[in-house]
Amino acid sequence: MAMKEDCCAMQLIDHNSEFNAAGFNRFTEKVKLADHGLSYAVVAIMGPQSSGKSTLMNHLFHTNFREMDAYQGRNQTTKGVWLAKCVGIQPFTIAMDLEGTDGSERGQDDIAFEKQSALFALAISDIVIINMWCHDIGRENASNKPLLRTIWDGVQKPQAHESTLLNDIFNVQVVALPNYESEEEIFKEEVGQLRQRFPSYTSQGGLASDRIPASAFSFSAQDIWNVIKENRDLDLPNHKVMVATVRCKEIAAEKFNQLMQNKDWLAWVEAAKTSPVPGFGEKLTSILNTYLSEYDKEAMYFDEGVRNERKEELQLKALESVHVTYTTMLGHLSSKVLEEFKVRLEKSLKEGSFDSSVSASCIVSSMREFDQGCKDATMQNANWDSSSIRKILVCDIDAHALRVHDVKLSELKDKCEKQLSTSLTKQVEAHLEDGIEDVWASIRSVLHHHTEEAVSMLSTEIVAFNVDNKSIAKMEQDLRACARNVVEKIVRDKTGSNFDAHETPVGNLFEIVFFYDRDNNPRAWTKKKVVRAATKDAYSASLKVLSVMAAICLDDGTPNNIEKSLFSSLMDETKAAKDPLGSSTWEGVSPKDTVITPVRCKSLWENFKLETRNHVTQATSARDTAKKHWLAKFAIALTAGVASAIVGAPIAEAL
Repeated sequence: MAMKEDCCAMQLIDHNSEFNAAGFNRFTEKVKLADHGLSYAVVAIMGPQSSGKSTLMNHLFHTNFREMDAYQGRNQTTKGVWLAKCVGIQPFTIAMDLEGTDGSERGQDDIAFEKQSALFALAISDIVIINMWCHDIGRENASNKPLLRTIWDGVQKPQAHESTLLNDIFNVQVVALPNYESEEEIFKEEVGQLRQRFPSYTSQGGLASDRIPASAFSFSAQDIWNVIKENRDLDLPNHKVMVATVRCKEIAAEKFNQLMQNKDWLAWVEAAKTSPVPGFGEKLTSILNTYLSEYDKEAMYFDEGVRNERKEELQLKALESVHVTYTTMLGHLSSKVLEEFKVRLEKSLKEGSFDSSVSASCIVSSMREFDQGCKDATMQNANWDSSSIRKILVCDIDAHALRVHDVKLSELKDKCEKQLSTSLTKQVEAHLEDGIEDVWASIRSVLHHHTEEAVSMLSTEIVAFNVDNKSIAKMEQDLRACARNVVEKIVRDKTGSNFDAHETPVGNLFEIVFFYDRDNNPRAWTKKKVVRAATKDAYSASLKVLSVMAAICLDDGTPNNIEKSLFSSLMDETKAAKDPLGSSTWEGVSPKDTVITPVRCKSLWENFKLETRNHVTQATSARDTAKKHWLAKFAIALTAGVASAIVGAPIAEAL
């Protein structure tokens, strides 16, 4: 089992203000502080005696500072300044536990040591935690106010920083934690959450952004303490200001408590939690002004600076008490405006076709309504910012408007594509089935006509959408691509894996040409040359159709040799040395435009000839039957002596 990491706690400064240099050196060596270079941090805690500083640090950083036993009464536990290594925290962190302030054990030396230890903590720490009980907030000493004021307001600053505020230099944050004694589990849980935030705090540099290397930290800390200990001329605020501070604070607290119990105030606040309240800001401002006036009357004889400061704090606290309610109410207002916008836009669309100007008008009306609601909800002198909620509302409204815009635009696009597909499918299929001369020229003409017709319709109707030229050009390009895809799909569907030439326009045209003459009359199979000519014409016509379907030719000026290759290989009786159909590609045809490869054409044609052989056989049989019938009639005529009437045409021709 791995050993638990040691926090190595030690007393850095004892009760007599003596710096434990030897012990500190042993501490830094044991924890190998020098190995961490600039990647380390120091966190100190100060606050009233028995306020739970050590307990907080132990839970926060897994140290083992001595804690107060509540059953033995509240007395001084930590004496002087103690250090410990924080366990499980990155970067490497040292915790500093300071002797509690506001104690009675030291007597007259108590205040001096408080100042010295506080200054020391501020000088060497990245983060200083000021710990106090909630009920101590507002107390002069227990809340460390005189001490903090002296280390800031009372310190002599460079001329360039005379008006610099504490918040300009320090990042001040306030964290409230449950009572450890009465809510231990909740306390531990929330302290654990706070622990997770410390790496981000310390990595920012904190108060000691210009930190020295870790190897020199021990010497630096001892030198700083010696300088602080030698300076004993630290003045406390004068009595008048102290009294004004305490009393004005009490008056302000009293007025705030009264305000928080005001029935009208509570009623308006409660109502605003569920829905927007008309006149919310004006109503609450009126109530607050009543208590501010009472404060002015009771505090009018105290120091003006302190008096005004406490009044501002009272007003700010009152405003902060309802800020969450204000934000909640704006959330309700935002939801209401958004829903009304949706209804308003839908109604406008039902009354007419889509128009971007209608959407823009609805947006303007809705945001005007929201802005007026924000103004109505804001209290006087409240520096409340509704921009974040407004920004979200604008995003939600714009998003909905964009969705409607895109849906309507998509509907327009679908309508154009559907109409284009319907028109093209009907005519392209007809041209392929008719097998007319120069089929692709006719298909290109049809494609151009219907594409331009669809683009024209798109250009006319898209004006209402307020779409930029680039997007319009893209949609027109997509529409033209769609048209080509429709034509290509028709051709490919007719020549798929189940393609059977006999059951396609190839076979249909063969039967038409074979069984009917040029005048569209049924052929009479009376002569051998008729069968032979019909067979040749039918195969030639079918082969032309096959050459048309073998490749897609939608671009002008791109002739191919497919028909020539097919005829030379399949119809020419004198075979060339090299079979042009032995390849998987057509000369001069892109693979993407190839529908039926040369090899497959040859295979299809062989199967086609096998399937159509029966037609030729039947025609030949019919001619033979007709021939026998003619010869029989000729024999009878000879017997009767009338052969001259029959020999009107040469016998050779009949044979």
